[in-house]
Amino acid sequence: MIEINGVSKRYGETTVVNDVSLSIPPGGITSVIGANGAGKSTLLSMVSRLLEPDSGSITVDGLDVARTRTEELATRLAVLRQENHTSVRLTVRELVSFGRFPHSGGRLTSTDHDIIDDAVEYFELTAFADRPLETLSGGQRQRAHVAMVLCQSTDYVLLDEPLNNLDMRHSVQIMRRLRRMADDYGKTVVMVVHDINFAARYSDRIVAMRDGALVAHGAVTDVMTPDVLHTVFDLDIAVHDVGGRRIGDFYG
Repeated sequence: MIEINGVSKRYGETTVVNDVSLSIPPGGITSVIGANGAGKSTLLSMVSRLLEPDSGSITVDGLDVARTRTEELATRLAVLRQENHTSVRLTVRELVSFGRFPHSGGRLTSTDHDIIDDAVEYFELTAFADRPLETLSGGQRQRAHVAMVLCQSTDYVLLDEPLNNLDMRHSVQIMRRLRRMADDYGKTVVMVVHDINFAARYSDRIVAMRDGALVAHGAVTDVMTPDVLHTVFDLDIAVHDVGGRRIGDFYG
């Protein structure tokens, strides 16, 4: 379980995350939604220890994120940042193999190679395994990066806007694979998502933020309501049940 207790982050006189407290239970997908500037990515960065909070504490399975050794934390948390481009010429397999570094220290064993091959196959990248990343489509490259975090073999996977710059077809492909990954491997996936309907369709829980503060969190049916969405986005959004799922419809 991820426990966030009274966490705040400020830059000068600007508070970007304001006294946020919530628990994220193990298993499934939790999506963090909100308008630009809501503090979503900042909160995720503090959970992953890419940023240090100014106040409050964060624990993962009882381990204090701020005090846990990097080597140990890397076996619990895998992180995919929004800026995941690399200037180094790498093949798909080479990129995915970086996920094993916390376990192998760069000295890959036969077990590591098996895990790498499984991750490449799981994300349907076998045909591209030896191709340079820059020769792939945006959706294929994103699948390779997610395969890398799967390869890290952690219980928790944190993804900052994994659909960024993807068209609808590739976004659906990524979300379907993340859903399968959470179910097949029992992972806890926490992700920042801009599209509320992708969040509603594929998530188990939603965390909604506005202006650095927590507005609501819980099951999709609890957060995907007109009142909550109006508070979060300052828009009138009708919510419909379609095929057992909540769908937001913008109007006005």
